[in-house]
Amino acid sequence: MTPAARLSAAMTILDRVLAGIPAEQALVNWARASRFAGSGDRHAIRDLVFDALRCRRSFAALGGAETGRGLVLGGLRAAGIDPAPLFTGEGHAPAPLTPADDGAPPQGFAAQDLPDWLGPRLADDLGADFAAVAEVLRHRAPVFLRVNLARGTLADAQGALAAEGIATEPHPLSPTALQVTEGARKIAASGVYADGRVELQDAASQAVVDLLPLNEGARVLDYCAGGGGKVLAMAARARIRAEAHDANPARMRDLPARAARAGVKVTLSAAPKGPYDMVLTDVPCSGSGSWRRAPEGKWLLTPERLAGLCATQAGILDQVVPLVAPGGHLAYATCSLLEAENGAQVAAFLDRHPGWQLRQARRFTPLEGGDGFYVAVLRNSPKG
Repeated sequence: MTPAARLSAAMTILDRVLAGIPAEQALVNWARASRFAGSGDRHAIRDLVFDALRCRRSFAALGGAETGRGLVLGGLRAAGIDPAPLFTGEGHAPAPLTPADDGAPPQGFAAQDLPDWLGPRLADDLGADFAAVAEVLRHRAPVFLRVNLARGTLADAQGALAAEGIATEPHPLSPTALQVTEGARKIAASGVYADGRVELQDAASQAVVDLLPLNEGARVLDYCAGGGGKVLAMAARARIRAEAHDANPARMRDLPARAARAGVKVTLSAAPKGPYDMVLTDVPCSGSGSWRRAPEGKWLLTPERLAGLCATQAGILDQVVPLVAPGGHLAYATCSLLEAENGAQVAAFLDRHPGWQLRQARRFTPLEGGDGFYVAVLRNSPKG
């Protein structure tokens, strides 16, 4: 495909996303209907689509409209590229420019690619870091790997990856984290990934696991396990009796195979029964810390949806209290930057459960390299 044809394809896909189709589904549907497109075309078009979704408001302003055409036009103008030579209407190129395509610099929170209702809340919650974090969220996230220490050392994994054309460097957020600097698209087909020596996992997500109290032989439950990234990291870090639970068990369908590949044991639990020495609740949240990877969430979030998420989070915390042993720990984690989902949620929990104590809390922002995360470790009264 020509560069101009790739732009046309991205416009088509973006129009479908704006109409309500999830981006991944729209990309897959387009690829299935466009067998002529090679892997290079698909990767380039995917990048165009996700860049536009990260910068939806500013690109729409620069492109004159919040349409697929407007977003692609705005992206070119934001990059300092003259769109006229690409918008010729010849072959599969987009139609020539008209006065309706004229844009203007974005104003206010549109320049930071944030909804107007959310910008002030993030500004209050992030303080002096707000502008820098908002800017980072407009750009692509790095690719990180977690080295499985149950399978070997970080240096061994780094050397094996290099032999397969995947360049990495250690990242300061976690002793198990490698940032991929070259060859990221080779990871899924690499032998190092296939034999469980590395897993794809954000560096801040790894750092959250590093902060959890994991004693040898402890009985540990990941209550909102999802795909199982954190429970696998916990099992690789310490010899624990690891269990995984999720309200939607289908999310864990690949977990047994991943655990076998990693050389660790994780038991799936449909109805967890305490007492557990530690329960991790990596709760459903706004995902505001990971909007570089999943930018659609930024535009789907509403005040009502945020309130619903906060209610769900509080409910999960209350549900797991009886599962924690006297003197045991409850870890609360989100991939959110919003105080309503983080410190305020923990403070409200402590008000409802006076026998509990906050042992430590830590917020990570994208300024540290990884995604935005929050984790609080709470301790149950030894008397229960």
